[in-house]
Amino acid sequence: MTVRDFLALAGERLDHAGIEDPRFEALLILEEAAGTGRAAALAHPEEELDAGQAARCEELLGRREQGEPMAYLTGRQEFMGLEFHVGPAVLIPRADTETLAEEALRHLHDGMRILDLCTGSGAVALSLLHYSNDTTAMATDIDAAALAAAGENAAALGLAERVRFSETDLFPPEAEREAYDLITANPPYIPTGEIGSLMRDVRDHEPRIALDGGADGLAFYRRITAQAPAWLHNDGWLLVEIGYDQGESVRRMFEEAGFHAVEVVQDLGGHDRVVKGCYY
Repeated sequence: MTVRDFLALAGERLDHAGIEDPRFEALLILEEAAGTGRAAALAHPEEELDAGQAARCEELLGRREQGEPMAYLTGRQEFMGLEFHVGPAVLIPRADTETLAEEALRHLHDGMRILDLCTGSGAVALSLLHYSNDTTAMATDIDAAALAAAGENAAALGLAERVRFSETDLFPPEAEREAYDLITANPPYIPTGEIGSLMRDVRDHEPRIALDGGADGLAFYRRITAQAPAWLHNDGWLLVEIGYDQGESVRRMFEEAGFHAVEVVQDLGGHDRVVKGCYY
């Protein structure tokens, strides 16, 4: 099979499977499976794939046809200019979540301590550490497999000495209580009844535990805003990612919990994406 043959076949099958940009994704599969860069594939379409490359291409193509996200096929995803290992145990870091990291960086200064809840791949916590000096973080997640992925990412980014991990439901155990300068969280926020209507890639392949925010999608925000003040230094900040229609509800929770300077921040698409507030 030549590169041209595979791209034609893959493009047709991905299009039939409802993939939004089948030609581009066919090129990504070829690059991952055969090591043939996109420029080389377009310049030398007559190049033959060997048996091993063809078999790997078919394997990845079949998985993508079934809706498995491309990031799981490659095992990596870029976030904040860094590369993160991802797999089925973690939610894939998305560009929307960069709004949370960027807003947190506005309030992060050298030497601060960060608490990152629902850390998943560790994308937010590790990005904050990478782009700051002498900062440290505690990152929590209820899922051991997610924490294992986050630990791999910390080591790969040279940040293992600056982050600790805790397998727990949101906040660390009481015995580990200490004050932090900044708390970040990208908790599950999809209402339970809406999960079935999500895109197939997300609904069928990403971890439900990282999606399901309870009946109204706000269950985790109630817990976070109620408990966060006890974990913050005076003048400490809490920042959370939200769904596009949850801004006012979460803003009220912040204010009722005693936070000041509460603000709803929009992402680049103009959707409410982050709520932040200072506790003092």
